[in-house]
Amino acid sequence: MLRANAGDLARTALTNVVREYPHHESHWHFEGVTIPAPRLSHPCFYGSFDWHSCVEMFWVLVRLLRHHPELVPAAEIRATLDEHLTTQALAGEVAFFSPEEHRTTQRPYGWSALLELTFEIATWEDPDATRWSTALKELSEVFVTRYLDWLPRAAYPIRYGIHENGAFGLSRALPYARHLADDGDSRLHQAITETAWRWFGSDRDYPGAWEPSGADFLSPALAEAELLSRLLPAPEFAGWLHGFLPGLADRVPATLFTPATVSDPSDGQIAHLHGLNLHRAWCWHRLAQALPDGDARITAMVDAARDHTQASLPQTTGGSYMVEHFLAYYALLLLS
Repeated sequence: MLRANAGDLARTALTNVVREYPHHESHWHFEGVTIPAPRLSHPCFYGSFDWHSCVEMFWVLVRLLRHHPELVPAAEIRATLDEHLTTQALAGEVAFFSPEEHRTTQRPYGWSALLELTFEIATWEDPDATRWSTALKELSEVFVTRYLDWLPRAAYPIRYGIHENGAFGLSRALPYARHLADDGDSRLHQAITETAWRWFGSDRDYPGAWEPSGADFLSPALAEAELLSRLLPAPEFAGWLHGFLPGLADRVPATLFTPATVSDPSDGQIAHLHGLNLHRAWCWHRLAQALPDGDARITAMVDAARDHTQASLPQTTGGSYMVEHFLAYYALLLLS
């Protein structure tokens, strides 16, 4: 499926990252302040409808170029990255996010998307990637600092299935946190680990039957389980998951195993449900891989991943922009 879809995913991302309008700016607007054009506020990440989706589209380009250059227009992708991931452009992003009034902007979804992109580039042995990584360093430090300030004060998680979801944010930031820890700075990794346990470690009998909500693009139940799968050895995770969602071997709750229906993909909120299907498919794969061999739940998880993939992967490209501005990220997360 990756080989069949890589070219379309790359082309979609290349188109999106330079598409300035329509645009949604997700921060507070203050009286008397003129909102500048997206390119002026975000010299690097101005496309793809909103800032976090643009960052995700850059991750799509980097991920494909790094791991599957033979499947994509590699020279064009490299040129686009060279044009955008510059010290000057990213200094403009730092200037946008540094003021106090933007302290919570893009928290945690956009923060983690940027750290995920930074991790993909920082761990790639490539001369261009070394230059892009250097350019990203200051902006990454802004969001690491924001995380370190916020997590100790965040007494409670946000569990609903859109941008503020805490489990998905921590999961995406965790690989970069581990990378920093390997280089001698364990602060972010420690903060994420402690927060994950404080927020979710004692959860039992999660009401997964209540999903989905009408604008979800994340599964709150599966996002939480996927995060804990990163923090526990397989035998311990198997026990935690049994307490959290005890009926999985019997495909209960049924709603978690049933792909969401997308009645109107041109509606920006309803279109989110395509993201939910692909996020669930990715989570089901991750959970199946995290369980010990022979676990009775694995077959149900693999079947659910297949069903959710079939429901929404064909909608990733060529449709409404309300789907196309973000779904390629979830498709590649699943396929790679």
